[in-house]
Amino acid sequence: MKYMLLVYSTEDAYAPDERAECIAESIELCHELAAQGKYLAASPLHPVSTATSVKIRSGKPLVTDGPFAETTEALGGYFLIDVADLDEALAVAKRIPGARKGTVEVRPVVELTGLPQPPAQATTSAAD
Repeated sequence: MKYMLLVYSTEDAYAPDERAECIAESIELCHELAAQGKYLAASPLHPVSTATSVKIRSGKPLVTDGPFAETTEALGGYFLIDVADLDEALAVAKRIPGARKGTVEVRPVVELTGLPQPPAQATTSAAD
């Protein structure tokens, strides 16, 4: 079953060196999950100041800067995993470094049929 692990924290929760360590640790976790066939995707997000929200009201689009909700914690990144059950998803969530200073929301993904397949991704290293 697929689960989305949504990582929330305040944007000032990490000093720059802590953020780099958190990302490195998250990358290690992704490699471990990939070796187990459980990794689908993961990525941090840019700051909420780069967000744009879209709403349709009375048939008209309303585009605003920033996230859709006023909150102290913001969505900072995600992991998409494929595991046996909720217990296994929670075990992964507990290992995400962002849980130490924020919150990891664990949600099952509704798998729809008839969707287009994503294009094949080229695998290159950061050094390329």
